[in-house]
Amino acid sequence: MAFTNKDVMELRAKTGVGMMDCKKALTESDGDMEKAVEILREKGMATSAKRAGKIASQGIVEAYINDKCGVLVEVNCESDFVARGDQYKAFVMQVAEYIANNNVDTVEQVSENMATATAEAVAKIGEKIAIRRFAKYANNGKLDSYIHMGGKIGVLVEMSGNASAELAHDICMQIAAANPSYVKVDEVPKDEIEKEKEILKAQALNEDKPKPLNIIEKMVEGRINKYYKEVCLVEQPFVKDGDKTIKALLKEAGADVVRFTRFVMGEGLEKKEENLADEVQAQINSAKKN
Repeated sequence: MAFTNKDVMELRAKTGVGMMDCKKALTESDGDMEKAVEILREKGMATSAKRAGKIASQGIVEAYINDKCGVLVEVNCESDFVARGDQYKAFVMQVAEYIANNNVDTVEQVSENMATATAEAVAKIGEKIAIRRFAKYANNGKLDSYIHMGGKIGVLVEMSGNASAELAHDICMQIAAANPSYVKVDEVPKDEIEKEKEILKAQALNEDKPKPLNIIEKMVEGRINKYYKEVCLVEQPFVKDGDKTIKALLKEAGADVVRFTRFVMGEGLEKKEENLADEVQAQINSAKKN
């Protein structure tokens, strides 16, 4: 029985095993999908295959910086208990180091190249593991990172100018705490600003007392400046000294922030919601089909 590239992709989706191993298994099974799954299980990848349908909505964010680059990565698993374990943390650091030391641009490339290592980790840990996303910055000697709450929030920052290690770390902590979306005002997309102005104008018009248009325009301008303080890093008050902005702090040091990435573990992921009755019924239904 022949097989196609689509079959290889399907087997990979079912098992979480690398493309080459899937291709070998399908060759060995003469294209029989179920037999190919059994072959992969027999080769020590059984746990990976069994966990493929599970939801990986826990995990940690980790950072790694060497003399060439800096990496921020999020890797997901199924439970917070596993995420706090030393084995899991070691695997996530292995992923971060792999990204730093290899020419990879996408999560798909990382997942493909680390498929065997991931399957081995799944077999040891007993849960599905998914490499979700990463950021990678070239190291010009001005990189720093910060991991908060054991991997719940992670920040990677690139700076320029006279940026000391202390300043870089303070900026990382600022980003973790204040959650800006941009470095500077001129980075905010114009359509986003216009949309915000429309919302602020509508708010002003809907307030109890009617106001002249010129007063409303001034109110909108004042409120848009407040909006900038929320979304732009350099406009924010410094978390260690509320009387000083990040812009002022950077000016004093003769430094600047080039860019940053902030990951919150699990943001946007589907959470696993099953009760015991549903799980038992699902097992019964599965048994009936077999």
